[in-house]
Amino acid sequence: MAAKTTYPSQAARLAKHKKANPIAEMLLPYFPDIKKKLTMANKKDTPVEFMEKAVNSTIFITIGLLFLTAMFLQSMNISLVYLLLFVVIYPIILFKYFLLYPDVAIIQRRKAIDYEIVFAGRHLVIALKSGMPLFDAMRGVSEGYGEVSKEFNNIVEKVMVGAPISQAIREVAQNNPSKNFVRIIMQIANALSSGANVADSLDAVLNQISKEQVIELKEYGQKLTPMVMFFMIFGIILPSLGVAFLIILMSLISTGKFGFNSYILVFAFAFIAVVQFLFLALVESSRPKYAI
Repeated sequence: MAAKTTYPSQAARLAKHKKANPIAEMLLPYFPDIKKKLTMANKKDTPVEFMEKAVNSTIFITIGLLFLTAMFLQSMNISLVYLLLFVVIYPIILFKYFLLYPDVAIIQRRKAIDYEIVFAGRHLVIALKSGMPLFDAMRGVSEGYGEVSKEFNNIVEKVMVGAPISQAIREVAQNNPSKNFVRIIMQIANALSSGANVADSLDAVLNQISKEQVIELKEYGQKLTPMVMFFMIFGIILPSLGVAFLIILMSLISTGKFGFNSYILVFAFAFIAVVQFLFLALVESSRPKYAI
């Protein structure tokens, strides 16, 4: 009965791929690393499905942006001929933006794994030094530590279906974006192959990773001060004083005949909002997140 329920779903999936967007199928060969990135990001979409979503999203959002751009050009009494330029620019920018989704997912997964990697490793070391077998120690770490537990659970599942523990570790390491996690499990695999003490080897690697995380936190604190200074200058002082200075200057030069209309002020407000958003995003993305 299980086989009968499996084949229709596979046939439906193949049929869906045959009906995929032809543009997506045409572009897919130019991005051969999509499959590897989706695997490292732990996404279930196939390369064809991901490319189809990226193409469809690009088309729909481009249509919406072109409509808004046309309204803006009409309100500013600018010829709609310039709209042809945006017909080329919008799809390129949006498509490249959607292609960054796997890279962002990989970074998020790496940060989630690195967050509790030290605590999970300490748990493993304590279990091994107490005399617990390696497989049982990994089963103990396979829950309670977020993304780290999921990775150890993958190793446990591979071992339970008959794979040697060293082979299971190397297979999981191939598709893991965290260098720290790969260092830990490869140290375990190397210790098993050489016959060395796994707990002592693992403890040495964990101490090194912990020191590196502390150094990263200190470096972030040192970079935060100049980042705040640049934000104060380019995100607050320069825009506010610059707009006020230009309004006064234009009024004096044109004797009140020329000034800033509402569209220019809205554009200035949007520019300031984008700068502040980019600053907050930069601070958040560059901040190391470790449980140490």
